Amino acid sequence: MGKKPVLRAPAPKRQKCDHWSPCPPGNFAYRILSGGGKQRRAKICFEDEQLVSEGNDDAGSGINIAIVNYKTGQVISTKFFEMWTGDHSSEMMDFVRNAPEGTLLLMATHDDGSTKLKDDAKTLVEELGSTEIKNIKFRSSWVFIAAKGFKLPDNIQKEKINHSDHKKNRYNGWPAEIQIEGCIPRNLI
Repeated sequence: MGKKPVLRAPAPKRQKCDHWSPCPPGNFAYRILSGGGKQRRAKICFEDEQLVSEGNDDAGSGINIAIVNYKTGQVISTKFFEMWTGDHSSEMMDFVRNAPEGTLLLMATHDDGSTKLKDDAKTLVEELGSTEIKNIKFRSSWVFIAAKGFKLPDNIQKEKINHSDHKKNRYNGWPAEIQIEGCIPRNLI
């Protein structure tokens, strides 16, 4: 008797920002992943470019923010704001306020994004469309995408939060990382 042939499925094609399926033509792909534990830093991907990641040495504790030009899809700036020590809340507000009209702001926490985050900074992020920033707590995992000067479609995932709970935390003292991902049409403005 002969051997039966072994059938193997082809390896799946890698999609932008590691999506399971590709974005339709005329859309930007994004994926925002919060940090988790001490070692897993936040990651922000836009159009398959890692704007913030531990490998680039530009991810840090606190709130990580990337600003992207919506028309070109090019990164304008990235920065993280430590919210455990020092007063970086005002610096973060300046960074967000100085983002030009027609940009996307992608945000993710790692470790603690709330202890030194002042109410006026929370209000500023809330004005961008966040419904969870005022609920952020010590070591909450939080991710958010916003548009400045235009409106994102209602059907895309814009925000997610996971609070630290000592009974449920994946890592010792830290909740599991969370993510949002999706496709943004290129014709909104």
